[in-house]
Order: sequence, then C-alpha cells, then structure tokens
Amino acid sequence: MARRKQTHAPEEDIQFLEAHLAGTLKPVAPSKEIVKRLNTRIRMPNRERVTLHLPDWSRLFLVFGGVISGMLLFVTLARAFYYLAGRRG
Repeated sequence: MARRKQTHAPEEDIQFLEAHLAGTLKPVAPSKEIVKRLNTRIRMPNRERVTLHLPDWSRLFLVFGGVISGMLLFVTLARAFYYLAGRRG
C-alpha cells in the first residue's frame, strides 16, 4: 500500500471538525416535565440518615483497601509473567 503525503497537520483536522460541529449542533433545552421528574428522583438525604450510615465507612475502607491490594497483587503477577515470557523469546 502506498502512503499519501499529509499536506496538513492532524490538529487542523480536529479544529475543522470542532468548528463544523459547533455550527451544526444546537443546544437543546430539556422539557419541564423531565426536569420536574429528575428533581423528584434526585434528593439529598437528611442529616439523620447520613449519620446512620457513618459506621459503614470503616467497612467501605476495608473493602476499598482489599480491592486495591488485590489489584496490586494482580499487576505484580502479570508483570512477573510478562518478564518471564519475554526472556524466553
């Protein structure tokens, strides 16, 4: 396959595409019904409910630490296998 010479930079393509899309895409306002429905679904919990869940933070940190430790172990093992496989070839 023959390669064509580029007469312009890829940055110019991106800028042209962004300018074209900015002229093509128009902002659309959502209907009032959708906004009202979202306002009923999304609510901040009251303080009493938040304080009830505070003891769960210790469990959350334990789970988060376990996940991070597991991923670190997985990455370490993957690097070791990659290193061992790369030495053979």
